[in-house]
Amino acid sequence: MAEERIATVTRDTKETKISLSLAIDGTGAASVDTGIPFFDHMLTLFAAHGLFDLTAKAQGDIEVDYHHLVEDFGIALGTAFKQALGAKAGIARYGFFYQPMDETLVRAVVDMGGRAMLVYDADIPVTFVRDFNVGLLREFFQGFANSAGANVHVKLEYGSEPHHVAEAVFKGFARALDAACRVDPRRQGALPSTKGLL
Repeated sequence: MAEERIATVTRDTKETKISLSLAIDGTGAASVDTGIPFFDHMLTLFAAHGLFDLTAKAQGDIEVDYHHLVEDFGIALGTAFKQALGAKAGIARYGFFYQPMDETLVRAVVDMGGRAMLVYDADIPVTFVRDFNVGLLREFFQGFANSAGANVHVKLEYGSEPHHVAEAVFKGFARALDAACRVDPRRQGALPSTKGLL
């Protein structure tokens, strides 16, 4: 029987308090409460479209700004993926997806090879959905890339409606990450690297 790829992470700082549980090989079940409704919506979409099980509770100084909580959640989620993947034996390592959302198209590409890098090209003129600045999503993905040790490339091919752009980004990232984390039985447990180390 394959080892369960799960993790529980707690991140407690003077600005935020985050606890989350992740199962990579899930069904897409999510229960997320960050106190930021639009961000909760994006994280729920992320879990559903990546087929990750995600339970999370987060608190932060959101009366000041959403920045700290969004960034720190990315750090906590990246840490959970790194822990759940363990030695990364047999994973595909790479994943990509083109995600449409009405007039919007986003390309998301992921390498879980241990090298942290974010290239984020999804800025748009209108950035607010109600009181949420979708420009903060860059901080989420930077935190994720750094703590997961992942290359994350997100590019908005075209589109302008901020809700559609954010939704396409999260769905596309989820699908790319799911592909990268899948175990390929042809590898027979070997690492996806000619170096023999990730």
